[in-house]
Amino acid sequence: MKYLSLSFLVLIGFNLVIWQGVFERVSPHPLEVYFLDVGQGDSQLIVFPDGVKMLIDGGPDKEVLFELEEVLPSTDRYLDMIFMTHPQLDHYGGLRDIVDRYQIGAFVFSGREGEGEAWEIFRDLLIEAEVPVVLVGQGDRVVHAEAILDVLWPDKEFLGHREVNESSLVMELQSEGIEVLLTGDIGPPTEEKLLEIYDMDTDVLKVAHHGSRFSTSLDFLGEATPALSVVQVGSNSFGHPTEATLQRLSKAGSRVYRTDKDGRVKLMLEDRRIGVVLE
Repeated sequence: MKYLSLSFLVLIGFNLVIWQGVFERVSPHPLEVYFLDVGQGDSQLIVFPDGVKMLIDGGPDKEVLFELEEVLPSTDRYLDMIFMTHPQLDHYGGLRDIVDRYQIGAFVFSGREGEGEAWEIFRDLLIEAEVPVVLVGQGDRVVHAEAILDVLWPDKEFLGHREVNESSLVMELQSEGIEVLLTGDIGPPTEEKLLEIYDMDTDVLKVAHHGSRFSTSLDFLGEATPALSVVQVGSNSFGHPTEATLQRLSKAGSRVYRTDKDGRVKLMLEDRRIGVVLE
């Protein structure tokens, strides 16, 4: 197991409370998790109370730049880490613009590279910008202050899976007594493996693969039991999110937010509570 920081925190169970909007007792600087509205793609931003920022995926295009300009101060042009869950354009396309516009502390991915000209351009941009590259996989952990980001997937076998979605980085953020599960584009093969290995219970679920009918199974939701779920999706021809997936989430008792309908979703984590702001 690799540790990308020196501190460690053990979290205990709790009773989760969710509130809609800004709760009057929230601190000036809670840990914030943004599900950015980047169209048909994924991008999440974690902003720690001390200002450290981690971007996970960048959506398909430069829309992520406009989202970050809305969220971060205009003079802020530094991201401590950018993660790529897997090398598909709807997840890393916008990272090319991020590398052009921002100074990056480290680029973090599984080591699975993409194919084609778009990937080569992105790889060359990282080299030219001299961005440090960190490889992570199952069992690795990023620790900052009192927060943990555990890498649950991929394992060595699935890293080379014929379906690139099944090699997505799956990560769990633990902070303030809250667990947030980030699932990339995983499908049934990975969901089954995760259920075999882990207790998948979580409070917040980033719904896999934009709400595809091939992800977020009833078995998976039966273990995860998320109180809150976010579908990152835009105009598309795939039928995402499918009614079947939305019904499964509803049956699991999860409150669902969608970036195509609700816009950018901001979560504030503090003292075992989650604040939700739709921006």
